[in-house]
Amino acid sequence: MSRSKITNTSAAFAVAIAFLAGLIGSLALRPAGEQVAAGSGDSASTGEVVRRVHWRLPLSFQTTMPVLGDNPIYVTESLRAASGGAVDIRLFEPGEVVPAFGISEAVRDGKIEAGYTWLGYDQGRIPSSALLAAVPFGMEPWEYAAWWFEGEGSGLAAEIYHQRNVHPLLCSTIGPETAGWYRKPIKGLDDLQGLKIRFSGLGGMVLNEIGASATLMAGGEIFAALEKGTLDATEYSMPAIDEILGFHKIAKYNLFPGWHQPSTSTHLLINLDIWNELSAADQALFEMACTAATMRAITRGESLQGAQIQGFADKGVTAAKLPDDVIEELKRVSLEVINEEAAKDADFKRVWESQQAFHEQYQVWKEWGYLPRNFN
Repeated sequence: MSRSKITNTSAAFAVAIAFLAGLIGSLALRPAGEQVAAGSGDSASTGEVVRRVHWRLPLSFQTTMPVLGDNPIYVTESLRAASGGAVDIRLFEPGEVVPAFGISEAVRDGKIEAGYTWLGYDQGRIPSSALLAAVPFGMEPWEYAAWWFEGEGSGLAAEIYHQRNVHPLLCSTIGPETAGWYRKPIKGLDDLQGLKIRFSGLGGMVLNEIGASATLMAGGEIFAALEKGTLDATEYSMPAIDEILGFHKIAKYNLFPGWHQPSTSTHLLINLDIWNELSAADQALFEMACTAATMRAITRGESLQGAQIQGFADKGVTAAKLPDDVIEELKRVSLEVINEEAAKDADFKRVWESQQAFHEQYQVWKEWGYLPRNFN
């Protein structure tokens, strides 16, 4: 199927979701003034829209970024349209309301009603969150989505985050990030020794084991750190997203494949008390909007990268692949790191075992049903 057909299918899917959401939203409407849901507080006279949901939604990613940043725009516009304006959510750029890495805590404490973020930023407080966000040598986006919606993913995430007064909804899954932007190519493991690199999640832990010096840093801070030499290299996301942050102006080698994050998943987090106060119809609106947004993120993310890489030469950028022996060592150390984390945290162990069990069955279908990549 061509990319244009995939995009058209995604658009049709989103329209269908929006239609169903609008139908449910219309059933949920009561006469003006009778229903004001959690987070609202607006009243209206007869004939005016009553805003049942009126929230602030801080983001971890700036809205100028394709896929990562514009997806919450899609979510909020879909909710507003499907509800006839009764669900009205305002977006706030990273740091405007709460720090980009502090969104889940602010949602938990009720400082904000909801937030849109990458759960890997919770890793220091919730070790299992890393597995819900991205796993080295882990599931590709469609497999992760299948595990979330059809396997144990959403249930396990709810159990873990409900303990912290947060309700998580999967709102985006995208394809692999690159292995990073480097000033020099990586030809062997020795080239990683002592390398000062911005890396997140479990992948950062793996690089530290290899001998690099990995640190987590918000997207808006990375370019300046590269420019000053505080960082030798960085990863962040897919090439079309990284373009916005300008890494290519300093680090001219973009390396592949994205071993540390074969898929990257982003979630809408809602304060659990507020979520429970919503009507069943409004909960369904949020679930459908995020399901449609997940499909859109996959298709939009996949559609942009090829042209971006084709334009590397015009920017003086070289795309290169990591040597096989480096990838093999990264895989070996990744498994060691994950098993060590599973031994220390019961929730991490449960999620990891669930993902492994799902992958074992899925792999049978993948090997039998899909063409080998050398035939594509």
